[in-house]
Amino acid sequence: MTPRQFVLILKARYKVILATLLVTVVAAAVVSFSLPPRYKASTTLVVDFKTVDPITGMALPVQTLLKSYMATELDIIQSHTVALKVVKSLRLAENPDTLKAFAENDGKGTLENKLAQELLGKLEVTPSKDSRMIELAFTDSDPENSARIANEFSAAYIQTNLDMKIAPAKESVLWFDEQLRQSRQHVDEAQARLTKYQTEKGITSSDQKLDVELAKLGEISTQLVQMRAQAYDHASRQKQLEEFRKNSRDFDSLPEVLSSPVIQELKSRLSVAESKLSQASNTLGANHPEYIRAQSDVSSLRKRLSDEINNAASVINNNLRVTQSRERELAEAAAAQKSRLLELNRHRDEFGLLVKEVESAQKAHESVSQRYSQTNLESRMDRGNVVVLAPALVPTSPSFPRIPLILAAAVVAGGLLGLLFVLAVELLDRRVRGLDDLIDAVGRQILVFIEDTGAIVKDIERKKKKFTKRPRTLTPVQEPTLRGGA
Repeated sequence: MTPRQFVLILKARYKVILATLLVTVVAAAVVSFSLPPRYKASTTLVVDFKTVDPITGMALPVQTLLKSYMATELDIIQSHTVALKVVKSLRLAENPDTLKAFAENDGKGTLENKLAQELLGKLEVTPSKDSRMIELAFTDSDPENSARIANEFSAAYIQTNLDMKIAPAKESVLWFDEQLRQSRQHVDEAQARLTKYQTEKGITSSDQKLDVELAKLGEISTQLVQMRAQAYDHASRQKQLEEFRKNSRDFDSLPEVLSSPVIQELKSRLSVAESKLSQASNTLGANHPEYIRAQSDVSSLRKRLSDEINNAASVINNNLRVTQSRERELAEAAAAQKSRLLELNRHRDEFGLLVKEVESAQKAHESVSQRYSQTNLESRMDRGNVVVLAPALVPTSPSFPRIPLILAAAVVAGGLLGLLFVLAVELLDRRVRGLDDLIDAVGRQILVFIEDTGAIVKDIERKKKKFTKRPRTLTPVQEPTLRGGA
């Protein structure tokens, strides 16, 4: 079929096209106005996607993980679990009409599952391209109900998202609690071994104890040197005292006697008493009371002086014995301290191993405690990583049916349908509408054909009316032209 033939067919059967178009548009309008309106309410959610690992602190591949993460979140929103939460939260299964309709039907399964499937069929979830925003829309015949269910879907999704994080965290808390108990037990056991070792060895820190013991040894050695010097001095005085006794010399020249203030005072008092006694002997008789008292004072002072001198001499012996005893004690203490230092050196490595074992157990315990605290906090979270950017509002106009769009589609569909009808009728009732159709119908060459003179006649009539105003002779109209055809 050539374009000319197609145009001739349309001109010949344009009424069929118009009728089909009119019927289609009218039917679409009737159906559109008869359909119950449906309202769509939508809410916008924002998903907070972490780009840094909270444990290692390393940056995560955002573009790679964001796509899979957002795809997972979309599946969660449209999951049966979320829809069941919406049904239970809104108590849709408690509606008497819904219960009655469910009972009248087959009643198989549960009403909550059936309602959840119906809600999912009216739910539409659209992610934003290259962003973390999600649009959640719900369509229903009641505008208020559509907004209410859309908001409830977002709330159920947020709660489900939070539960998915809390539930594993709660299970991990129990596991970490056991690990924390065991690590604490390991620390206690290691600390007990270290404490026992410290108690047995009497040290707190190997290096610190060694420094203390070295200081003690130095102090004992210093005291020992000083005590030996004192013992030598006391031995020299003892030797001098023995020479005085051997030669029957008085002890008045001994340093202890000369340095004693008591002896010097007694000597002074004795000198005064002897002077009084000498005066009394010159003036008084032997039986005179004053003479007797002076003689008694001199005797008493001489006895006290002799006793003090003997005491001073005996002090030399006592000092020597005490000094020698102290010297032996310090020597024994120095030997014991040296042995203790050697013992500390022998056990220092063992002590270091015990300290490292305690430190290792404490580090492990701190690591477990940190993870336990973090997991415990995660298990107590009351907010997830999804927030509502814009809640669903009650729609004021229906989203379906859209009459202008339907009518426009009906016009296009009616036109196409009319063309199909025209072509179908033309195929069933084929007619000659031009030279091409005639050639196809006859199957032979056409030598001459007469054109349609209707247009020529109309043109002549128009010119005739134009030239009637002028007195001019009209030329006769030419006869129809005969043209040869191939």
